[in-house]
Amino acid sequence: MRRRGGLTKGCGIVYNTTMKPPRIVLDTNVLVSALRSKRGASYRLLMRIGTDCCEPAVSVPLVLEYEAAAKRLVKDTRLTARDIEAVIDYTCAQAVASKVFYLWRPLLRDPKDDMVLEAAVAAGCTHIVTFNGRDFAGAERFGIKVLTPQAFLAEIGANE
Repeated sequence: MRRRGGLTKGCGIVYNTTMKPPRIVLDTNVLVSALRSKRGASYRLLMRIGTDCCEPAVSVPLVLEYEAAAKRLVKDTRLTARDIEAVIDYTCAQAVASKVFYLWRPLLRDPKDDMVLEAAVAAGCTHIVTFNGRDFAGAERFGIKVLTPQAFLAEIGANE
């Protein structure tokens, strides 16, 4: 093939026009809310994990917090410990695992919230999804939006 103006004749230019879904970290309160009730935005968001709506991110400390908080629900819900493990395992299988190597703690009021922010920063997340937005004041310094599950679903056009 003859080259003309830097392009191979007959090949043209190809662009990848697919958009990457937003990468998010779910705060523990969103996961717990989704496990407690099938009626809210938290549940709708959790059911979308593994689709192209978003790409979850986790860290080891965050998953351990998920497990501890979720397993406390066993006595209050119809879920068994095995059900909860399956949900967390599936979420982790769909998630980007991030390793946290930061020494800037404390940044937020609650050290557990720092853990969520650190996972989001390490994974290059665009959003933290939580019910406690005020607790994440400072996340915007890292280019991370803090939204409720309902506001996040509305932003991605998935609010039903």
